Amino acid sequence: MEREKFKSRLGFILVSAGCAVGLGNVWKFPYMCGQYGGAAFILLYLVFLAILGFPIMVCEFAVGRGSRKSVAASFKVLQPKGGRWHSYGYFAMAGNYILMMFYTVVAGWMLVFFWKCLTGVFTSASMTTDQISAEFSAMLGSPGLMTIGMIAAILISFGICSLGVQKGVEKITKIMMICLLGLIVLLAVHSVSLPGSMEGVKFYLVPDFGKMVDSGIGNVVFGAMSQAFFTLSIGMGSMAIFGSYLEKERSLAGETVSITLLDTFVALMAGLIIIPACFVFGIEPGAGPSLIFIALPNIFNQMAGGRIWGTLFFLFMSFAALSTVVAVFENIISFAIDLWGWSRKKTVIFNIIGLILLSMPCVLGFSVLAGIQPLGPGTNIMDLEDFLVSNNILPLGSMVYLLFCTTRYGWGWDSFIQEANAGKGMRFPEILRQYMTYILPIIVVVIYLKGYWDFFSPKGKQYLIPWMIIGLAFIGFIVWIVFGGKKGETAHEEK
Repeated sequence: MEREKFKSRLGFILVSAGCAVGLGNVWKFPYMCGQYGGAAFILLYLVFLAILGFPIMVCEFAVGRGSRKSVAASFKVLQPKGGRWHSYGYFAMAGNYILMMFYTVVAGWMLVFFWKCLTGVFTSASMTTDQISAEFSAMLGSPGLMTIGMIAAILISFGICSLGVQKGVEKITKIMMICLLGLIVLLAVHSVSLPGSMEGVKFYLVPDFGKMVDSGIGNVVFGAMSQAFFTLSIGMGSMAIFGSYLEKERSLAGETVSITLLDTFVALMAGLIIIPACFVFGIEPGAGPSLIFIALPNIFNQMAGGRIWGTLFFLFMSFAALSTVVAVFENIISFAIDLWGWSRKKTVIFNIIGLILLSMPCVLGFSVLAGIQPLGPGTNIMDLEDFLVSNNILPLGSMVYLLFCTTRYGWGWDSFIQEANAGKGMRFPEILRQYMTYILPIIVVVIYLKGYWDFFSPKGKQYLIPWMIIGLAFIGFIVWIVFGGKKGETAHEEK
């Protein structure tokens, strides 16, 4: 079966950016800016985006394009004979499913809030923040409403994927991304036009390193590093799949720069929507995850034309969430196609049923299964699923791609650089070889272990010690993959 290709370069860039542009950009980034001093945090974020995210994304694209396969089969095609790199494919496939087990639920929240804004639920002049909070809590406690939102997100996204790469994923994601970019500019212009918004704009765009000191320099640096690392959705093959659909007409470094800039633009504009509005209406910009679902509806409620602006905002948020879901679903569909030769239609039907069932524990984790607290008091099933993906599979998978592309135990630097630089455009800087081989993997491990420490140390030794042992076991698994096989000639399997 001939592998599908993207129809245009713009399609590849927008679809890949759509995967990277998710709720981490438009949900987490603004409140982290609020917590860590605004512009000073953004400067650090941009630096770490260049030195962490960019090289790893190029590695993932190169493996995808070099193998013409998804993460399920790409390492097997390119690894040295006798290598164990293909074992990571199962780890990555599990990561994609676990991610969608809770991300489809959150995408459903966006669709529900879009509907509530559209129908005027949040536009009553007398509606207070407490009442909005009660609405959000009521949604979480309603398995029926949660299930409807989740199923809607799954059906919309798999419906797009069922049409194929060009007619579905590329064509419709291009439309969603263009609408998303138009909406975000419109909303940002409106936000900075509000009376009194300039104080928020100043906080957001003018660096104040004193605020960074107040927040704790170490916390701000690590926060910026972590956000830059996770924002691009690298490490579990979500980018490699689009590399596998890409022709060799353009170099991968230039395409990665375009995608990274687009992803960054969305994150920065999301902050420009939220931070100035928070200052105008006296909302704490560092309010945390509740900023989107509780504080912002209250802001829109106080605005002239708030129903319109609230509806547009949650439409934008829905596009951001669904663009990521579509991208990861395309990756999931490719697993069965690459491994078992299934048709796209059969794969879509199987996965619609499977993911609805797999997402139910997360849906019920806020109501019927609320007593299950796998990561300690105050946590739920969604927290566990997010932790497995964000704190484990993404960082460790990024390290796998790095070492596979740079060491003699994997694909190797020469093969990587040849693939990365195939085609017209920006050359990948070969001066980064030593940095990527020896320094960047250490940074990834530090981020990984620091993430464990920050998550579990406040909960006490009874949680920290067993989970740190699990974390070290995951690192041991990666070491076994990297160094447990043979180094030598790359396998010449049929691609």
